[in-house]
Amino acid sequence: MTQADTFLSAEDAIRRRHSVRAYQAKSVPRDEIERILEIASHAPSGSNFQPWRVYVLTGAKLLRLGQAIRGAYLSDEPGHARDYTYYPKEHYEPYLTRRRECGWGLYTTLNIQRHEKEKMKLQRATNYEFFGAPCGLIFTIDAGLETGSFLDYGIFLQSIMIAATARGLDTCPQASLAEFPDIVRHELGLPKQERILCGMALGYADASDIVNKFSPPRVPVAEFATFLD
Repeated sequence: MTQADTFLSAEDAIRRRHSVRAYQAKSVPRDEIERILEIASHAPSGSNFQPWRVYVLTGAKLLRLGQAIRGAYLSDEPGHARDYTYYPKEHYEPYLTRRRECGWGLYTTLNIQRHEKEKMKLQRATNYEFFGAPCGLIFTIDAGLETGSFLDYGIFLQSIMIAATARGLDTCPQASLAEFPDIVRHELGLPKQERILCGMALGYADASDIVNKFSPPRVPVAEFATFLD
């Protein structure tokens, strides 16, 4: 992409961004990835901690990590757990309904029925290979940092996705990759001090794949915002 190209506005990029789960084989130029990360590096963080650390995977390294995690998942290999707690122990309303809308909405789009557990498992396994994207990002955070840095990290992740969308690329943030932190650390040669926060697929969407037709609903502003005079 050159300076002569037209980028989306921030508003349009935010509205257009959605989780893409099928990609073209077309590679993403390294300078584009670097530009996106540089843009996102301007995200704010408490006391300017900038708690993010990013590993950009392509080629053989991306393939090997994906295969290792996918194999562990499909074989129900024991002993894997996130470095941090992502979800509550029990889902409750309104979050339970929203979670079900997301999960069943995706499976319905793919014509996977509720009793087809093996198909569900195989579909979930595509997470661990970054949905076939030509580029995968792994995000880590220092184990000594606290909740505030996780908040800062979310701003950084959103900035990456918006910058990518504005420049004609697509993404899918993937908390699922943090389910196998020891495999990630082993494959990337990372110390235990680096918590595996999440991953992200990055590439060009395969518009012909039906899975990319799915996008979960958003609640209206009136449902989550309170205006006080």
